[in-house]
Amino acid sequence: MTDAAASTLVFLGIPSLAALVVGLLAVGVFVAERRLGSKPGAAMQRAAWSALVAVAWAGLTLLIAERGMLARFDARPPPFMLLLVPTLGCAIALARSRFGERLLLGLPLWALVGSQAFRLPLELVMHQAALSGTMPVEMSFSGYNFDIVSGASALLLGVALALGWAGPRAALIWNIAGLLLLCNIIAIAVAATPFFRLSGPSI
Repeated sequence: MTDAAASTLVFLGIPSLAALVVGLLAVGVFVAERRLGSKPGAAMQRAAWSALVAVAWAGLTLLIAERGMLARFDARPPPFMLLLVPTLGCAIALARSRFGERLLLGLPLWALVGSQAFRLPLELVMHQAALSGTMPVEMSFSGYNFDIVSGASALLLGVALALGWAGPRAALIWNIAGLLLLCNIIAIAVAATPFFRLSGPSI
């Protein structure tokens, strides 16, 4: 792959995958609401609001990044840490909220697991970003990021769940393993920043 093609893949890959995830979220909310008895109009409205909130959050983080705030590692604490904490907090809060509960009750288990397959192409894009020097190699599967296993296994387990070859226990074990892998890459991402300088070049 040429340098130009690689740069294009990285430049377009991340926003394209983000758009895909937002689309999956909207479809998931709509399907869950319909399966739980909501009328089509109400289900569509909730799906639209979910997508709008996700886009607004992505836009806010993009604006912060574009202004160079996340690159200020001289500040104490670094701004990226101030963003990381609420991001994780909001994810946990949403999962435990009525919103998360309705997704859990309204969608089949195979869909919830299979949706995480987006991590597979994401890791491929991140690998290319590492090769081009956009991010530390430690954050790709060439380094210490093994999250590609979550993406590939989500696809396989999602199919197995849909066909009845696996059940909730397998999904629980997979989810715990995926969470551990996610914690690993968060730790690697923090350690790879100039603030810590524990591994690799700066982002």
